[in-house]
Amino acid sequence: MTVENAINIYTDGSSFSRPRVGGIGIRLVLVDSFGQEEVQDVQLPGYAGATNNQMELHACIEGIKEAMRHPAFNKFSRIAIHSDSLYVVDNHKMALFSWSQNKWRNRYGKPVDNADLWKKLLRIIRTSRKRVDFHWVQGHAKDQHNKAADKLARQSSRNAINPPLNVIKVRRKRSTRSVEPGCVPMQNQRISVRIITDQYLRLQRCYKYKYEVISKSNPYYGNIDFAFSEIMLNAGHCYSIRLNDNPTNPMIVKMFKELPKTKK
Repeated sequence: MTVENAINIYTDGSSFSRPRVGGIGIRLVLVDSFGQEEVQDVQLPGYAGATNNQMELHACIEGIKEAMRHPAFNKFSRIAIHSDSLYVVDNHKMALFSWSQNKWRNRYGKPVDNADLWKKLLRIIRTSRKRVDFHWVQGHAKDQHNKAADKLARQSSRNAINPPLNVIKVRRKRSTRSVEPGCVPMQNQRISVRIITDQYLRLQRCYKYKYEVISKSNPYYGNIDFAFSEIMLNAGHCYSIRLNDNPTNPMIVKMFKELPKTKK
């Protein structure tokens, strides 16, 4: 529901695979003294290699920037962001009061995803010098402004001329299974894996890996999971590693040796 006496920003993010692209949708809505809505749609190009959560966050960041450029910005004391992303609405206070105070890790020490975007969002909120409230709207419902933001996000993704927001090295998986966080238990075990993706997390100063188990004798052979590490490994390469014993913060704690690459 549009908030009076505030700059309303309706945002949406989209992401599509094959190829992986994403887009952002932004609609500004202001209510004048006669109760009439003034609508401004913002069309921006999309991004290669984007996830949906990245686009939802980035839409909020760019939405506040657009609001700050609006001629009526200084007439309002509040910004109301309307998003159908529970990821954004449910976690923005965690980012403000917990993650940012804990070096962008959760209470278990696990690195927070998209920490760089969360940090940018907090920075632009502070820069705006406005009270910023987040409101959840049900996606694909009857809200005309949410529908418009969704349409803009899809259009943006079809014009994905921007480079990825984060550099992630990706190799095609060999397993027929899908990624399932937690499918490889953390038991301080030695295991042979093939790295599918590797990403350096600048704020947390560690790496995030998606890997597949390649030990045929292992009961979790073919499973695909995530783990973090301070050890640099390369996507597409195979390693004998040791995992830790903490399921709330899965980590690769030792690399014994690099293994010959497996064949398809």
